[in-house]
Amino acid sequence: MINKQNSPVGWAMLMYELEDAKEHLSNLINQIESDPDYEEANLRIDLGHVYSHLNRAWHRRDKADDVSEQEWIEASKFPSDLEPI
Repeated sequence: MINKQNSPVGWAMLMYELEDAKEHLSNLINQIESDPDYEEANLRIDLGHVYSHLNRAWHRRDKADDVSEQEWIEASKFPSDLEPI
């Protein structure tokens, strides 16, 4: 996995994805708690957004630099090399 000292650009991008996932998840929780009419369709979209950030973070864990457009598309897909516990 990359680290801040050896890969500052990649590290910043990894941290951006994780921070953005955290922000969107926090907003999602607040919205669900405050909106009694929150629907499953919205949950599907909102969780998908959080997942996309987490997926890109997973795929960026070894990237020292920015990713290409094609790598971005691939990194936005659910990882096939991450086994759920």
